[in-house]
Amino acid sequence: MAGIEFLKGHGTQNDFVLLPDADGALDLTEARVAALCDRRRGLGADGVLRVVRTAAIGLPSEGEWFMDYRNADGSIAEMCGNGVRVFARYLVEAGLVAGREFVMGSRAGDRPVRVHDDLSVTVHMGPATVTGSSVTTVAGRPFSGVAVDVGNPHLVSAVDEDVSSLDLRDQPGFDRDFFPHGVNLEFVNMLGDGALRMRVHERGVGETRACGTGTVAAVAATLHLAGADSGSSTVDIPGGRVSVTVERGASTLTGPAEIVARGELDEHWWAGLG
Repeated sequence: MAGIEFLKGHGTQNDFVLLPDADGALDLTEARVAALCDRRRGLGADGVLRVVRTAAIGLPSEGEWFMDYRNADGSIAEMCGNGVRVFARYLVEAGLVAGREFVMGSRAGDRPVRVHDDLSVTVHMGPATVTGSSVTTVAGRPFSGVAVDVGNPHLVSAVDEDVSSLDLRDQPGFDRDFFPHGVNLEFVNMLGDGALRMRVHERGVGETRACGTGTVAAVAATLHLAGADSGSSTVDIPGGRVSVTVERGASTLTGPAEIVARGELDEHWWAGLG
């Protein structure tokens, strides 16, 4: 019996399983996604990227290909900045797009991308919009934060202590009235002009080595705290470094994208998950 094709990739160690499914034939249930992302009973990943034609997904986009992104718990998410880069590299290497600059569809809207010669990727992430302020709680301690929408919700807390000292093993608390659909939580050290260090607890996943939309939110939030609405910064996360530029109504994210494995899922295993 033929297996189900997959690839494994990561962007600054935020890792994903890619499922090429041009016609949208796979029944991608929450149970299957959660099992696939489980690091003991599946392949292990922070999320799943289904590679599907826009026409098959039934959502509006100018791009031929749509990034159908699922969190590790199986829930559907609007956007993943690291996932976009891995997705874009795959499209280029698989010969599914003409050239290295193209538009991809996502639930957060279309994302123009450019795959560079070194296979790093620049993504036009759209606006990073400050939507207010709120508070998160880590191990019983409150941290104020700036709420930022990057197509998905974020709360960015700039802290004085080294972010590496925070215990993010458990879900930090947040205002569920302010964020009824959950929120990605970023904790940031400002290292000087044009440099940040960040850790992130992602909605539906837990702490991850990186979060692309989170780095954009972090730059937008720290600019806001400084009384500015445009600027550029590097962002160091546990998985590496990316570069972010935020302007009025626009932002870009540039960073690496790696494909590390290819193979087939056992169809009996897949079918048994239901």
